[in-house]
Amino acid sequence: MKGPIRTPILSVLGHIDHGKTTLLDSIRGTAVAAKEAGGVTQHIGATEIPIDVIKKICEPLKRDWTGIVVPGLLFIDTPGHYAFASLRKRGSALADVAVLVVDVMEGFQPQTYESLSILRLLKTPFVVALNKIDRIKGWQSSRKPFILNYRTQPEFATRELDTRIYEIVGDLYDKGFSADRYDRISDFSRTVSIVPVSAKTGEGVADLLLVLIGLAQKYFERSLRLHLAGPGVGTILEKKEEKGLGTTLDLILYDGTLSTGDTIVVGSAMGEPIVTKVRALLKPRALQEIRVEHRFRRVKTVCAAAGVKIVAPGIEAALPGARVRAVLPDEDLHRVIEEMKTEIEEMKLSTVAEGIIIKADTMGSLEALAVELRNAKMEHIKKAEVGNISKRDVVDATTVRDRYLRVILGFNVDVRSDAEELAMQNDIPIFVNNVIYRVIEDYKDWIKREKERERLEKLEKLPTPAKMKILPGCVFRQSKPAIFGIEVLCGKIKTGVELITADGRKIGSINEIQSRGESISSAEEGMQVAISMKKPIFGRHIKENDILYVDIKEEDEANLRGLLEPAEEELLEELHELKRRCKDAGSDQ
Repeated sequence: MKGPIRTPILSVLGHIDHGKTTLLDSIRGTAVAAKEAGGVTQHIGATEIPIDVIKKICEPLKRDWTGIVVPGLLFIDTPGHYAFASLRKRGSALADVAVLVVDVMEGFQPQTYESLSILRLLKTPFVVALNKIDRIKGWQSSRKPFILNYRTQPEFATRELDTRIYEIVGDLYDKGFSADRYDRISDFSRTVSIVPVSAKTGEGVADLLLVLIGLAQKYFERSLRLHLAGPGVGTILEKKEEKGLGTTLDLILYDGTLSTGDTIVVGSAMGEPIVTKVRALLKPRALQEIRVEHRFRRVKTVCAAAGVKIVAPGIEAALPGARVRAVLPDEDLHRVIEEMKTEIEEMKLSTVAEGIIIKADTMGSLEALAVELRNAKMEHIKKAEVGNISKRDVVDATTVRDRYLRVILGFNVDVRSDAEELAMQNDIPIFVNNVIYRVIEDYKDWIKREKERERLEKLEKLPTPAKMKILPGCVFRQSKPAIFGIEVLCGKIKTGVELITADGRKIGSINEIQSRGESISSAEEGMQVAISMKKPIFGRHIKENDILYVDIKEEDEANLRGLLEPAEEELLEELHELKRRCKDAGSDQ
């Protein structure tokens, strides 16, 4: 191989809470996971692991590094929740190799299968990090290589782990992948490696890094993307205001070389790309996560792949999630600008006139919010923008007619005070959280509560179907009014509702309901109460053990559709059929 080798990019994927960020913490000895909102990674982050650190960690397993020429590994820590399909896909697309983290106790989950689909689509080689083996009953975990620690475990513990590995092998086989525990594999290019690890104790980290460095080396040996020639190209992770620096961009440089003084074209939220020059390049220290680093090193040149902070004038409108591309002196600047405009146009979300308003801190987050809404069958979006929730957003929301769409959803953004005040005045709900799926859950819960409240309000104004039986030995007065005991078999009775017999005869309305000598306004299924009725005479119109129904008029029946519980819906159908039969019998006579 000739020329400098690009650092391989590794994407860490998997189901929520399966330990992706904690696994990286175990490698770099930091505590990023503890600082994540809700324990869920909300933005793609980048951590560089130099080859000398990898060699030191892997020393108990390998000392001869002849033939390994990659300069280290750049880990992309991708968001865990399935709402981040677009971001995760973007992360995987950048990745040369992926790490699929699976909880050994929970096995494959929805996001695991989704990650597999993305990896297959992008033809990305991957390793399964089977995490949380310290939770296996009887397993004695320590910061050692797994293959060494495995030999010291009780037989029942190794047996359970082997069983769980076999289940993972089966799941992968069902999806078309051949897999095995890494130490049992002879051809790593054909078989997916399963590496048991404990992110909590550090067990298996050496095994995992050894497999990854070998896989990355093999990938580079057969890949055309070996060297660092060409202009720097990267993806904007975040836009930040830094004291003394102004607006900066956190970037994953995934191709080429970027230097101070380079002309760059930056994707903009305004549509028209920004053309500017790199004033400074700041790199996080080795093993430091770019999202939480504070002590950056000034460098003149950055080679892919790397996480880097760019300082440049006029980048205030830069769009997180968009590309940054360096332009070589002999390149056509206009052509690069047009390419960037096309990309930004493709990133825009489709909107409708009657829909919700969503705001987020980055374009990727906005995409994720839209994906989650589509998954929840809530695809009607009126406006989707990056930035805090403003008064303008509230004004736009007031024009929506459907009250369940007349809302604003925000991820990792603030609500300006004038917007909050206007929203309260106009009854516009705002749902904001720093974990995307909680924004969606809060919105869905609100819809559920509101619809239930509306349902109960409508039911209060309507007679609801009910079926009851006259109790034997419980006739307290035969007429004017007749007072007798009943048991509510289904539904709910209220004072004032009309009753009919099982053969369709109308017997008047309930005057009063009593339970244990006290008047009550209603009685529900299972209750035994006394009712008084002015019209019927006991023994002539009704008798013991008779079945009675609440009489529902046709217009009320139509209004009740969709408001009742399933058992009440069935009772309404029973009553409808009863009245139809009685009507037919009357016409036959």
